[in-house]
Amino acid sequence: MDSSTRSATHDQPTSPFRPSRRQLLAAALAVPVALGTAACGGGDSGSGSDKKVELSIFWWGAQARADLTEKALALYTQKHPNVTFKKTWQANQGYYDKLATLTAGGNAPDIFQIDDNAISDYADRGVTLDLTPYSTNGKLDVSKFSKGLKEYGEVDSKLVGVAMGENTQGLVFDKTVLDKYKLPSPTTGMSWADFITWAANVSKTSKVPGTQDPSAVYQALWVYLRQNGKDLYTGKQIAFDESDITKWFQMWKDAGAKGATPTPDVIHEGNDSSVSKQLVVTGKADTSWVWTNQMPELKKNTKNDLGLMAYPGDPSAQWARASLYFSVFRGSPHKDAAVDVVNFLANDPEAGAILGTDRGLPPNLDVRKQVEATVTDPNMKQTIQVQNELATKFGPTSPSVPPKGHSKVKTELVRIAEGVTFGRATPEQGAKDFVTAAKAAIGQS
Repeated sequence: MDSSTRSATHDQPTSPFRPSRRQLLAAALAVPVALGTAACGGGDSGSGSDKKVELSIFWWGAQARADLTEKALALYTQKHPNVTFKKTWQANQGYYDKLATLTAGGNAPDIFQIDDNAISDYADRGVTLDLTPYSTNGKLDVSKFSKGLKEYGEVDSKLVGVAMGENTQGLVFDKTVLDKYKLPSPTTGMSWADFITWAANVSKTSKVPGTQDPSAVYQALWVYLRQNGKDLYTGKQIAFDESDITKWFQMWKDAGAKGATPTPDVIHEGNDSSVSKQLVVTGKADTSWVWTNQMPELKKNTKNDLGLMAYPGDPSAQWARASLYFSVFRGSPHKDAAVDVVNFLANDPEAGAILGTDRGLPPNLDVRKQVEATVTDPNMKQTIQVQNELATKFGPTSPSVPPKGHSKVKTELVRIAEGVTFGRATPEQGAKDFVTAAKAAIGQS
């Protein structure tokens, strides 16, 4: 490994830190310098050239991801001997601090992994390369991506990130507990009210709380809003009001009163984003609100059988979400070669066979079918099956990539929702506080 920080930390559904405004401003100011360097003879060399090219690439993840990514990059070099890689990876924690520092210092990687928490920040400041021309001239093939997945990498009509994996919202439930007490499993399409009634019955019968309270889970709120004609964001503004959030908080306060959810201290424990602390695997609730691609990792933390379904309500409100992207630095002197590598990682069948489902389900549907046929992990097979079934139910539109400040919005939701859960604020006051905090986080006047 050329440069790494070794860690056994598993990849989380959200990224740890947003880059500071100071770091990103410095990064954006550094871009023209890098562009000027490229124009003065740095030269862009595509994969078809004989000129030697070393591309730097940076990602986060555990050792398993590092091994798989390195193997896929070695395959690319085998097919394109003139292209080699300077590889750097580290644990999730602190990744964006390091990326912002590299970018601001003029040492930005040619290719870097990114997610919803930062992609708009980097795009807004001109750090990411607009990949739209490559997707229209055939050098970047997104034609076989699942519906809506390409668009989910667009910011201000520019394609700034290529999805390396797909997931969607998933409700994971403990089948072992349900079977023990001869209780029915929840089903996709059941209403929120019916789900809460189901959860209260699970609590009463099994003495295990039926469900984690998801009032602080942003993706659950997002689906709920879309099912009710709203959204989390419209462009760079929030797309909900105080009455929407009041109803959301009130629904879960009432659910708690019915005994459907755990006590506030356990709810707080379940709001930890780490997979190992989800209540469905610690045995403190029968369901947890996660992303579908977390299913295999959840299973590693429990001996019980787990089931997986869509969130309650109309599943057409869910969408194909890019779990992670690869972006290309706008100031890279080797843009064509970098784009070709990203295209390879997303679409090449051999690369897909190597990478498997580590970053989520393969974005290319043909590659996904190939990987699905070779997967032996029953939990991953179940994840792929459920994801493919849900894809047939997705609605005609997907939401836009979250605006800058999204990470802060998520943090504020947890803080304020827990205030309501612990009785420190009413649903109405919590809703008012959240609307104010969300607007401030994304810079909406």
